[in-house]
Amino acid sequence: MGVLVLNASLEPLQTVSVPHAVRMLVRNVAEIHEADADTMFGHYPLPRVVRLVRYVVMKWRYSRPPRWTRRGVLQRDGHRCAYCGRPADTIDHVVPLSRGGARTSWLNTVACCGGSARSCNARKGNRLPAEAGMQLLVTPHVPTWADLYA
Repeated sequence: MGVLVLNASLEPLQTVSVPHAVRMLVRNVAEIHEADADTMFGHYPLPRVVRLVRYVVMKWRYSRPPRWTRRGVLQRDGHRCAYCGRPADTIDHVVPLSRGGARTSWLNTVACCGGSARSCNARKGNRLPAEAGMQLLVTPHVPTWADLYA
């Protein structure tokens, strides 16, 4: 469970752990914007959203797209398998690495169900989707910052 950190202008910045958010409150760097009033974490109600006291310039964030991460791919695709729509817990390279596909490209990775012999990741294996008789339900794209923090 993470705590959303908002800039002083109420734009989302990142998510942090509950202990990190409480440390921000103790240092007076942030204040509680939303909290679970029934649950306490030390002297503070359990924060869900904190807002920074001072505005942090984020010009760098908008000058380039987010860096590729596995977590980002899963968030971009809504934790749904790009082949069958079931819950996804891993990623799949559309063009396999053995065939020259890029390892860390937003355009070559999609969320995929995995972990069993009957999963889409195992079924596709080291083939292209067309060769495996599978079709992508979503088109891989480079997400915006808002896509990852929505």
